[in-house]
Amino acid sequence: MTATLRLDPPADPGHNAPPPGTAIPNAPAVRRRKRPGAARRGEARAGLAMALPAVLLLLAFLIVPVLLGFALSFTNARLVSPEPPRFVGLDNFVRAFTLDPVFFRSALNTFAFAAVVVPLQAGFGLFLALLVNQRIRGVTAFRVIFFIPVVTSIVVVSILWKFMYQPDGLVNSLIDSITFGAWQGTAWLNNPSTALSAIIVLSVWQAVGFHMLIWLSGLQTVPEELYEAARMDGAGVWRQFRDVTWPCLRPTRIFVLVTITIAALGLFVQIDVMTQGGPVDSTTTLVHHAVVTGYRQQQTGYGSALSLIFFVLVLAVSLIQRHLTRDKD
Repeated sequence: MTATLRLDPPADPGHNAPPPGTAIPNAPAVRRRKRPGAARRGEARAGLAMALPAVLLLLAFLIVPVLLGFALSFTNARLVSPEPPRFVGLDNFVRAFTLDPVFFRSALNTFAFAAVVVPLQAGFGLFLALLVNQRIRGVTAFRVIFFIPVVTSIVVVSILWKFMYQPDGLVNSLIDSITFGAWQGTAWLNNPSTALSAIIVLSVWQAVGFHMLIWLSGLQTVPEELYEAARMDGAGVWRQFRDVTWPCLRPTRIFVLVTITIAALGLFVQIDVMTQGGPVDSTTTLVHHAVVTGYRQQQTGYGSALSLIFFVLVLAVSLIQRHLTRDKD
């Protein structure tokens, strides 16, 4: 038999109460719930605790060095010097634009390298992506072959190509075989007119596999129904690429251009390993010039100023790219 509890009418008739004799089942004990505010504070503390290691690393290796470099660019600080740094204002920047011919040659080489590498690497990567996107046997092996240089250390690749560019290296031997001795080749890295071009070829070959995979991921997102509709309208291969593939690859295209541009403007390793900026500064870049000045010549203040100028130039290029690739709808 179910136990019931009968309530007597309240003393105050103005209160709303159940009529006499109403049966109410035994109610379970009410559990005490944590207040929403306390729960949110606990979650916030847990999130901060998990983010703290990453925040500390960013502060130690990114924010603090950037602020320190900005401050040093207005001083005459040296890497090893018994005298304390002295504030010199804009003298380092005036020196860069008026008294340092290597700075202008470095800037010219940097932008020349980027102007060639960005379209060449992006276009070649798209071409390879279109090839390996075909449904043919062995296509996976070709993808692996093209991607092997990407996962190989750029230092190792640079050393290997440095030997290949020697006067008696593989490149000149191949040219001699193809031309049947009509052209003997040249000392590619020792010739001011060919040194930067040789590094451009190496850089495109080494990184094109990475952008091939990015293009390939974009190609695989294009709906097949669009190609079917284009074929029904009588579109050939070129029209399908122009009217279907290229417009659908817009997000991928922007990402590829931005990543290639940033990598091209930051060219350093290939220069440092293969030519050290020579011959006659024909391959020096802004990053290489800043590193050599700041560390090897121990002019930390001037090297920081060069780094700040490089940052402003890269920011300007990025903003121009953002403007040119923005949505115009």
